[in-house]
Amino acid sequence: MLDESLLDAPDDLARVDRRGLLRGAAEAGARVRTAARHATEAGLAELRPDGRPRSVLIAGPGTAATGVADLLGALAGASAPVIRLEPTGVAHAAGALRWALPGWAGPVDLLLLTTTDGTEPGLAVLAEQAYRRGCTVVAVAPERSPLSEAVDGAHGLLVPMAKAPYQEYDESAAAGPGALWALLTPLLLLLDKVGLITAAPDTLQLVADRLDRTAERCGPAIATYSNPAKTLAAELADTLPLIWSEGTGAAPAGRRFAATLAELAGRPALAAVLPEALPAHGVLLAGSFAAGADPDDFFRDRVEEPQALRARIVLLRDRPAGGLTAAPAARELAHSHDTAISELEPEEGVELEQLAELLAVTDFATAYLALASGGHS
Repeated sequence: MLDESLLDAPDDLARVDRRGLLRGAAEAGARVRTAARHATEAGLAELRPDGRPRSVLIAGPGTAATGVADLLGALAGASAPVIRLEPTGVAHAAGALRWALPGWAGPVDLLLLTTTDGTEPGLAVLAEQAYRRGCTVVAVAPERSPLSEAVDGAHGLLVPMAKAPYQEYDESAAAGPGALWALLTPLLLLLDKVGLITAAPDTLQLVADRLDRTAERCGPAIATYSNPAKTLAAELADTLPLIWSEGTGAAPAGRRFAATLAELAGRPALAAVLPEALPAHGVLLAGSFAAGADPDDFFRDRVEEPQALRARIVLLRDRPAGGLTAAPAARELAHSHDTAISELEPEEGVELEQLAELLAVTDFATAYLALASGGHS
């Protein structure tokens, strides 16, 4: 159950936010600026690449690394394939994870290592393997970590991961927004340098500014009725969110929202991209998760039996640049099954700005849902 009164009690929210979820969301803009500065100091600005890589391979553990790979792949589009190397191992622990290069990887490929930890022996082994194959290696990891030594030995480039302002990095919030932007920002600048995406320093300044403005709109001091993130959190209480996305940046934002809802708020959610979301989730809207399914049973014990989950659609959209859209069909399908729908559409701006706003609002919503439903221990 969601304690909606907690949403409008900023002091109480701060007290229960032991993982720093709201602080991480609020500091996302500052983390982008710090990460960009670290990238410049590490020498990214002086890089003179010979040309575009044939492919970009990304390895790293956890939700943040997965989100980075997904976002970079969407932004690069057809410029070059962006491939996440999936880890194997007997447990999700730094010492147990292993990665392997595909057999075809060689001198024309770029390997990116992203980690909030830096103690993974598997990533060090991967860096050595890449060096023997002739791959270029770039890593974003904590400074003075074991991985930094391995990257140096592989003649690669290490960008120190930007820590949260005024405090040491909190490993427990590795799925939070701070970790995402700390890992993503230097790689945006790198892929801009090699011509795969457009993310010049000026663009990243716009992204940081948009994150700051969104944090002001979604912060704990802003009442629920005028706070899009608190409103979304309240709407998702006791629901099964079906996160439908439309647009290049909205798709990875939707998948990340589903992942963080599960990992940080303990809430199941399903993500799909329009128009394929319509047949993929259509039966859910007509089945036991439908809003009209199993109407109030007169004999149900309303005290002992928890309320059943009902589907609610969350529609994330990039601002349409003209052309076809499946949004009207999505709304029609939802309304035909009496299913509520929440919509998020960013303000105008460059692609990265719009993406940043979607990520920020959903990160704040995840934090509020986690804190107000008791998921803060």
